[in-house]
Amino acid sequence: MTSLNMALKMFQAQIKLLRFLFLLIVIYGEVEHVYGVWPMPQQITQSTERYLLNPRVFALSYANDSMAQSGCSVLDVAFKRYFKLIFPDFAHGTGRDKSLRFGNTLRFYGELYVANIFRQKYLNSISCSVKLGLESFSQLVYQDDSSAYFVNKTEIEDYPRFQFRGLLLDTSRHYLPVNSILSTLDAMAYSKFNVFHWHIVDDPSFPYQSSTYPDLSNKGAFHPMTHIYTQSDVRRVIAHARLRGIRVLPEFDSPGHTLSWGKGQPDFLTPCYKGDVPSGSFGPLNPTLSSSYQFMSDLFKEVTSVFHDSHVHLGGDEVDFTCWKSNPKVQAFMAKMGFGSDYTKLESYYMENILNITAALNKISIVWQDVFDYHEHIPKDTVLEIWRGTPAEIRAELGRITLAGHRVLLSAPWYLNHISYGQDWRNAYTVQPQNFSGTEQQKELVIGGEVCMWGEYVDATNLVSRLWPRACAAAERLWSNEKKTSSVERAFPRLKDFRCTLVRRGIQAEPLFFGHCKHEYSGL
Repeated sequence: MTSLNMALKMFQAQIKLLRFLFLLIVIYGEVEHVYGVWPMPQQITQSTERYLLNPRVFALSYANDSMAQSGCSVLDVAFKRYFKLIFPDFAHGTGRDKSLRFGNTLRFYGELYVANIFRQKYLNSISCSVKLGLESFSQLVYQDDSSAYFVNKTEIEDYPRFQFRGLLLDTSRHYLPVNSILSTLDAMAYSKFNVFHWHIVDDPSFPYQSSTYPDLSNKGAFHPMTHIYTQSDVRRVIAHARLRGIRVLPEFDSPGHTLSWGKGQPDFLTPCYKGDVPSGSFGPLNPTLSSSYQFMSDLFKEVTSVFHDSHVHLGGDEVDFTCWKSNPKVQAFMAKMGFGSDYTKLESYYMENILNITAALNKISIVWQDVFDYHEHIPKDTVLEIWRGTPAEIRAELGRITLAGHRVLLSAPWYLNHISYGQDWRNAYTVQPQNFSGTEQQKELVIGGEVCMWGEYVDATNLVSRLWPRACAAAERLWSNEKKTSSVERAFPRLKDFRCTLVRRGIQAEPLFFGHCKHEYSGL
């Protein structure tokens, strides 16, 4: 018997003293092939020594002194899920067991250097860390030509570079079936994304079924029965994400992007005028009415009770002032408030009220950069998300926002709905989120970023191939040491292998270039 030790050190936010040690009891062998991990760990040492794994007796178990033990639902389910991923042929009943009948055990040790009073608070982080370790281990296991399973002697020390590693799906412009969302969550977990940003409603449709305002989806969804997300659907998504270490961040964007809302909520949108006469069209929500704020307060009370994340995304981008400018009642309100003709002040007035509403609900708000650009008075804990600009403009915006003391997310370089011929993943891979003029304290305010898949030209028929493996490039940039992963040429063979892993797991990721995967049709 020989031991394979893999050390995984995971720290998030304030948790920087969490360490996991993986001990694998295996059969010794030797081979010249070494397999990689995506995203690249902070430290990884591999040998050509290899160990034979026997799926008939292999076990994932808790170490005796681990804080997490059997009965931890997240890890119990993860052990079962990853056994099937580690031994795909065996799990599907198609493999030929070539392993010798010696037992293999992967034991998980949780070592947490905090006072007892804090232990319960950090148990979720322990579970998250073990799941990430399982993902790394699963990628190290491979089969030879006789279908026997092996793993090379490997030592890993790992933790994420950024705490927020997100992926946005737009379910308003095209409705995405729940199963498509669940499949995306699976692929996110494989790539170690940890935030699902659910841009659930927008101008085209309102698929969220509100219990407080049911007409929002009854009249605002593409179809009130087939193209909605019920409360049960939302709970299902949240539960699926939780078991994979993924947060679900809802976005209800306003005051713009709300045309579908107006179909089910009378007197909510601003009537547009042509001269002195209503034109029959509508603009953003009407920020001059007290009823608008009561409606938003009621809606967010519901939303924050359904989505349990500590943050909520309020949008605040791309507000077209044309309709507001045309409306005589809005003009009168502007004069009364002393805003003159500066309609950015009207948006600021609205956003400040909405931020107060969510703060009263004990939620931290995330908003698009427009809210900051309009010089709005926003709470210090508000997170700003940069979604637009040239590289130079993005760097300047990062400097301004962090100088003001706000935490910031970056998504502008990772709009994956924009496509081009060739290997455009390389552009996503070479992004440097902290490459701007500022102090080290400012750069620490960059808490991560996300890839965005807007839905103008994307639905369930092309979502997977457009996302994967292109999103994986951003996943590594947000997880791994930037200096150690600066070469796209060195990344290519690892990403090519990881794309094949995704395909074998049933994620129909598009090819990076010519070639083939050994198991490319087994998951189709």
